[in-house]
Amino acid sequence: MNSADLKTALAQVKADVDKALVELMGAEEGIPGRLREAMTYSLLAGGKRLRPVLLLWTWQAVAGRSSRQIPDPTADVMRAACALECLHTYSLIHDDLPAMDDDTLRRGRPTCHVAFDEATAILAGDGLQALGFAWLAQACGEKARAVIAKVARAVGPAGMVGGQQLDLAAEGKTVTREDVARIHSLKTGGLLAVSLATGAALAGANDSVLSELHHAGLELGLAFQGADDLLDLGGASEVLGKTAGKDEAAGKATWIRVVGEGEARRITAEHGRGGRDILARLLPDNPATSRLLALASFLWQREA
Repeated sequence: MNSADLKTALAQVKADVDKALVELMGAEEGIPGRLREAMTYSLLAGGKRLRPVLLLWTWQAVAGRSSRQIPDPTADVMRAACALECLHTYSLIHDDLPAMDDDTLRRGRPTCHVAFDEATAILAGDGLQALGFAWLAQACGEKARAVIAKVARAVGPAGMVGGQQLDLAAEGKTVTREDVARIHSLKTGGLLAVSLATGAALAGANDSVLSELHHAGLELGLAFQGADDLLDLGGASEVLGKTAGKDEAAGKATWIRVVGEGEARRITAEHGRGGRDILARLLPDNPATSRLLALASFLWQREA
């Protein structure tokens, strides 16, 4: 798949996810008005919708098997994809808070605590986290227990939350390449990995396939975060949708700081190719897989 076709496909699935998010949020009852407004403000602010896309396209690749037709996702699969976007958005709201990375720009708009207030932003993140798990429980049927346990670990204290703690502790400190990899794996890689694995699980993949897909997701997560750090180094806020140059100013733990820009690019490419190669070896040869492989390459070669 060429870059133009990938861009078109991503735009379409993003529109589908956005539509589903509007419908699902609209169906939720009992949320106080200002809290709903803050949750919706951040959830519908845009973004790549990468976690939902990875879930949906992996489900289609596995469910499609040898078919030359890409199957349409069921309502439950779409709900599960939207659940992961809730969890990702909650993490962004909290990541931007003054006590954390203290940022004022996210997805090209004022961050939630700037647009509303800090207390409301904290509650909006809490609400989206709980809602994400509720939607997963509703979507996954008999697989809910296993899926929720894996997602909770990916985003919890031994996963994304732990990675955020390590990231804060490492600011301005001497770190190694391995330290950076651990932070990136926990803070970014885990949720990408569980997005792939959840899509495959809902399509009926066995435990061996799920384990390898999780490994592929961790590799792609390292590549994605490496590319993000490189973009932060030389990008513009208007293009990135967030404040550029903050990582360097804050002394964040990045491969750039540890080994320099050139080696950071090599490491990023190494992990990106490694993750893509696992997907190519593991998944059926069908149009959905071809599209997913193109996305895997885009993750670390992107310009925004």
